[in-house]
Amino acid sequence: MNTIEIKDLSFSYSEDITALKNINLVIKKGEWISILGHNGSGKSTLAKLIIGLLKADKGDIYVDEVLLTEDTVHEIRRKIGIVFQNPDNQFVGVTVEDDIAFGMENLNFEREDMINKIVEYAKKVDMFEYISKEPHALSGGQKQRVAIAGILAMNTDIIIFDEATSMLDPKGRESIIGYIKELNKEGKTIISITHEMKEAVNSDRIIILKDGEVLAIGETNTILNDKEVLNSSNLELLLPLKLMYKLDEANIKNEKVKDILWQLSLNK
Repeated sequence: MNTIEIKDLSFSYSEDITALKNINLVIKKGEWISILGHNGSGKSTLAKLIIGLLKADKGDIYVDEVLLTEDTVHEIRRKIGIVFQNPDNQFVGVTVEDDIAFGMENLNFEREDMINKIVEYAKKVDMFEYISKEPHALSGGQKQRVAIAGILAMNTDIIIFDEATSMLDPKGRESIIGYIKELNKEGKTIISITHEMKEAVNSDRIIILKDGEVLAIGETNTILNDKEVLNSSNLELLLPLKLMYKLDEANIKNEKVKDILWQLSLNK
């Protein structure tokens, strides 16, 4: 079953700034999609269009076969949670506890259930000891963890992570990726927007955007094995892939070494 369908989607911020051009995309229920692209490729704009924060100039978006319109946007937002790159953009509570509760209050969760989930997800992202803290007392990475906890607590069917690990240190990034893996195994549809190829290797499929258009779309292994596409994407390649391509350029035919490098590049 398709959970999101995007048909001929285009969006411009002004006459001079076209962000997306004729995007067509189908995301299946329970799938993990990574949307890759350099800065200005249209990744975050696409996320905002999917949840109705922006209105497309042309094209349609369907979520569970419901067309996104002004009349259906609130219904669709009940199905989709989003974690933005900058947590200050979505930190609305006076304390960590209030912020995790905010989304659940909007969805009319029972109070007892809400309290239990606040504790559960604050612990899950290692923020329980800060539950009474005010936002200004938290680091950027800690705020990001709280934002993620609030989305997880809402238990939406679809979760968009828009550069959500960008403010975390390597250890924190790995822990969040671990949570995303768990959510995907539980059947959640994951859309991960990132410029980090290392994060994308975990997904089922990769979409690469360049200058507002789809440069490539396909299964993760297929995309990572397409040297021409990766080179034209302007993305930072994984070190094993760089080394493998260097061997090709030097006409070194050691297939065993290349196989090891390829396996390292897919290390999940």
